[in-house]
Amino acid sequence: MEQIQNSDQKPVALIVGVTGMAGLSLAEALKSPTALNGPWKVYGSARRSKPIWFPSTAAVDGYITFDAADLADTHEKLSPISGEVTHVFWVAIQVRESEEDNVKINKAMLANVLSVLKSAPASRLSHITLQTGTQHYMGPVHDQAQSAQLVPHDPPFREDLPRLPYPNFYYALEDLMASHVPSLSYSVHRSSIIIGASPRSVYNALLTLAVYATICRHEGSRFRYPGTRYTWEHFCDMSDARVLAQQHIWAAVTAQCKNQAFNCTNGDVFTWRSLWELLPVDSKVGKTKLKPHQLK
Repeated sequence: MEQIQNSDQKPVALIVGVTGMAGLSLAEALKSPTALNGPWKVYGSARRSKPIWFPSTAAVDGYITFDAADLADTHEKLSPISGEVTHVFWVAIQVRESEEDNVKINKAMLANVLSVLKSAPASRLSHITLQTGTQHYMGPVHDQAQSAQLVPHDPPFREDLPRLPYPNFYYALEDLMASHVPSLSYSVHRSSIIIGASPRSVYNALLTLAVYATICRHEGSRFRYPGTRYTWEHFCDMSDARVLAQQHIWAAVTAQCKNQAFNCTNGDVFTWRSLWELLPVDSKVGKTKLKPHQLK
């Protein structure tokens, strides 16, 4: 595919949510000498200060702490770089109890960042990548008031499936980006369960399981599967954060990828039932194999 090349000015990235699983992998990938159109100049941002564990392989050219939900704070912190940034990699999220609240807060965050970067006198902003996920096809599964009545799409999930008739902050963010076309382009990246390394990520399933296993070992409890019978028995897939990062970058610099959505998974499937039987067993914790009545 044809890539967007600029020999005079190197692209400058702003990763919003750089301390999450996808954000860390993006920082590492963009700074790599083998990155498409790279290595890039990279600014990373998060709501909290740079953590001491932030890896040297993800070293950014500038780390910016700001609250994207606060327009004044966003303007103050991003204005100094607003004339530099060419690409925004949006991997940020704030989670509320209801999906209506998720729509409001996440849409406000993205709108504030775009407002500041696009209003710069010499704005170079050309593309934004948006990290979403399978909630696009399943509906707001984390909203207890909505989840009981959800009727999701049947797999396999295809990018051209119609939207579901439920509130979904992914839809709101896509619509917001589309409203800025043609002054900038965008791409949407729909992952499955993300596998990556970050203690700050809200949805770090591997870290959650590791903490759960540690608690079970400490208490001498059985390491029981914490999910449902359905997830125990049915196929699942995952998305490596490093693969996601490569897809983000590819779409950001490839002309034919403008204003499109892409699924991104590792390509293999598994069941939690088969995985659980392969996990190491501590003698104090006990066997991991579960009988049907032990499932939730």
